[in-house]
Amino acid sequence: MTNPSAGNDSALEWFKSSYSTNDGPECVEVAYAPQTVHVRDSKTAQGPHLAFPPQGWAAFLPYVAEC
Repeated sequence: MTNPSAGNDSALEWFKSSYSTNDGPECVEVAYAPQTVHVRDSKTAQGPHLAFPPQGWAAFLPYVAEC
């Protein structure tokens, strides 16, 4: 589900993926909230981000682990 950054993102605590590098194009950040998991591109932190329900995020992770 796409979720524009219209809300109060400053309340979210973002962390960078362990697969991201400081100097490369792979800059994914994740933030957990009680009802959603948020994902964004750290290079455009004020831009749009994705928001998933926890069940959707949990179902997605096994596919990412295969990459």
